[in-house]
Amino acid sequence: MANMIQFARDEVLALTQAAYQKAVEAGVLPDGIEVKASVDIPKDSKNGDYATSFPLAAAKEMKLPPRAIAQALADHLELNGSSFEKVEIAGPGFLNFYLGPTWYGRVLEAIETEGESYGASNEGQGKKLMVEFVSANPTGTMTIGNARGGVLGDAIASVLERAGYDVWREFYVNDAGNQVEKFAESLEARYLQLIQGEDAVAFPEDGYHGHDIKDLANGFFETYGDQYLTVESGQRREVMRKFGLEHNIAKMKQDLDRYGIRYDRWFLESSLHESGAVAETVELLTNAGHTYEKDGALWLNNIALGADKDEVLRRSNGFYTYYAVDIAYHRNKFVERGFSQVIDVLGADHHGHAIRFAATMTAQELGMEGKKLDFLIMQLVQLLQDGKEVKVSKRSGRSITLSDLLDEISVDATRFAFNAKPTNHLIFDLDLAVRQDSENPVYYVQYAHARICSLIDRLQEEGNAVPGATEIDPAVLSTEEEQNLIKTLSMLPDEIRFAARDYDPSRINRYLISLAGDFHRFYSAHRIKGEEPKVLSARLKLAESVRSVLANCLNLLGISAPEKM
Repeated sequence: MANMIQFARDEVLALTQAAYQKAVEAGVLPDGIEVKASVDIPKDSKNGDYATSFPLAAAKEMKLPPRAIAQALADHLELNGSSFEKVEIAGPGFLNFYLGPTWYGRVLEAIETEGESYGASNEGQGKKLMVEFVSANPTGTMTIGNARGGVLGDAIASVLERAGYDVWREFYVNDAGNQVEKFAESLEARYLQLIQGEDAVAFPEDGYHGHDIKDLANGFFETYGDQYLTVESGQRREVMRKFGLEHNIAKMKQDLDRYGIRYDRWFLESSLHESGAVAETVELLTNAGHTYEKDGALWLNNIALGADKDEVLRRSNGFYTYYAVDIAYHRNKFVERGFSQVIDVLGADHHGHAIRFAATMTAQELGMEGKKLDFLIMQLVQLLQDGKEVKVSKRSGRSITLSDLLDEISVDATRFAFNAKPTNHLIFDLDLAVRQDSENPVYYVQYAHARICSLIDRLQEEGNAVPGATEIDPAVLSTEEEQNLIKTLSMLPDEIRFAARDYDPSRINRYLISLAGDFHRFYSAHRIKGEEPKVLSARLKLAESVRSVLANCLNLLGISAPEKM
């Protein structure tokens, strides 16, 4: 896969080393000197496109002034056929290299040849990696926090796929445990109240008080009527638990599908209990001496493993805790299914859990020691409308859910906005998200794509088809705007690589805005239609290359690339 920035860096080093050997043969530089030089990109292109510190790095061993070394190297540089058209000596002894038409042409060739895979790499070498994200509690509706987690998890998975990893997307369904029992109790109470009246049946204080529970109870009554009124409570709750979870999980899948998010697996917590994996995990820790009993409960001595506090694994009533189940789940990920790396996308309230769980992982008996588990802790979302914070839906009068949000804001705008830097608090301006102007970043990017599509269509109608990259003369793309645009196009491989490395897909957002901006500046400064054929052809190819990369990156983020707006 082409990375033209790295290609240029490597070529600078190769050209400099070749010049050094020629200077040695000419007797102007001493032989046998090994130089570890850097190659940097100057902030101001007036100082070259690439600069090497080779003369400075070699000065001490060669016992020569850096500028004298730089001059000797410059005298023996052979640039013909390379990516560079000239080199200059600068400052105390830097060699500044200036890119030539060959390099600019190669960038356009790489985009054309690689198509949708342009920017991809094999950095991950096919390693099996899981991204677990959203994993919302199925006892309620999808929240705005879940909406952000969905975008981040999906986008992280996408950039990791482009970076060469074998990525698996997973949703962990908490369909067992204390919260689910409360859910069933709440649903039962609402069902009985429907039949017997609200005053006749007490609602559990720690139950779920939301309208969605009432809606589920109504749905259950519409399906079964009063046939479960006289059924034993335990049996009734089990039926209602199953009914409620099936309904909520189906709604989650529906909302996430609408949001453009699909999983390889919806993993049920209940499967860990049914298989005995939770009991087995706790037994492993107990047999290894990592647990102790206190007040009838079984505790993990997590402080001894490096955490700041111990954790309950099994309560005094015999039920396993969320923490015990989570250990079993991660053993399933690493040991049973063989993932080499796992990324858990969690909300801000899980920061302490992430730190303590990392300590638990070091228990050798679990088989997870040394495994790569990363927690991505995302910050909160604040919704603004008319300059004020919004917490409830105008339509329903309830807390805004993912479904509510997608009724008001397009999927494209939502996905772009929520793919902000995960470690930053996010303020989502609902008014901005629906505006159709350059202030709305997703509109700004999509408009650039649509603008190019319209341009290509018009020129094609006039008989000017987009040429192949080898059919144009890149030397005519000589203006600052044209060359800056091609340099931005060349940045995509590094942007994807860094986004994957840092688990920060928001880099692609920023890259898209930068690329769209460079195109708008180019198009405002230079005509395409009406130019002489050689220039028209080259600029048309440049515009098509930008369109291809814009579509590539929008697709990477699960956002559409419209041809008309």
